Amino acid sequence: MMLSMLLAGLGLALLYAGGEALVRGASRLALRTGVSAVGVGLTVVAFGTSMPELVVSLNAALSGTTDIAIGNVVGSNICNVALILGVTVLVRPIVVHSKLVRVDGPIMVGCSLLALAMMANGTLGRLEGTMLLMGVLAFTAFTLRTARREPEPIQAEFAEATPRRPRPMAVDVLLIGIGLLTLVAGAHLLVGAAVDLARAWRVSEAVIGLTIVALGTSLPEFATSVVATLKGEGDIAVGNVIGSNIFNLLGILGTTALVRPLSLGGIAWLDLGAMLAAAILLLPLLYTGTRLSRPEGMLLVAGYAAYVAALLA
Repeated sequence: MMLSMLLAGLGLALLYAGGEALVRGASRLALRTGVSAVGVGLTVVAFGTSMPELVVSLNAALSGTTDIAIGNVVGSNICNVALILGVTVLVRPIVVHSKLVRVDGPIMVGCSLLALAMMANGTLGRLEGTMLLMGVLAFTAFTLRTARREPEPIQAEFAEATPRRPRPMAVDVLLIGIGLLTLVAGAHLLVGAAVDLARAWRVSEAVIGLTIVALGTSLPEFATSVVATLKGEGDIAVGNVIGSNIFNLLGILGTTALVRPLSLGGIAWLDLGAMLAAAILLLPLLYTGTRLSRPEGMLLVAGYAAYVAALLA
């Protein structure tokens, strides 16, 4: 069991490093093509921090452990809103100015409802996967088109977070390649270790996917949001979480189901309901003066603790 824990830790470290390299390379590459800083921040960065979830879910599905594949997405979405955003707000209250971020909140709820409806029969097939992937393409196009309409202060906030120091394009391409290879290696180690730990601890693979795997693959979101908050960039912190959750539901579930149809297995309606509740709970918090305060952060963290307690019970 000790070896499995060490392998899981190594897998998580590789996932974090790979995600960071991929985001850095892809962000600069996108900026070179003329994409606005806001567009990069709300799509490339948000999607890039979700790449660990994508690679892990694909690896798990191809290995036949669909509980981990779906549990990783569901658990990550709960963790992103309730734990990561909650802890981030406890570190420093967040003020959200971006209109696009507030629009993305209801979109996240809509995507959660769509995913739940598709999984109501206990499966997620290739047709549903194709529909979800069409959804992520539409969302990306909408975000990139409307990002330029953000007020000048918001544009400046995102531009400051994405410095444009010149460097050869080959470096960006190399970072993307290294990031992808590192992600694949980390995902392979983590999924294998997670299955071994589930057997050793006599818990279901679904529980491991919803907790340990989901927490681990959410590390890039946590790092991005905390750093942005400490810099006073609340729009980036919240936008990263919401954008990542939307990509998890549309892009990751869609891609995984297209590659291999998924079965809910041990994923219960408690887990799906908690994911939807976290998305809905964020809406009034975003619209109460567009400011997330420490009491609201405590509410989010307490909600996550209650969910984990119910899951383990």
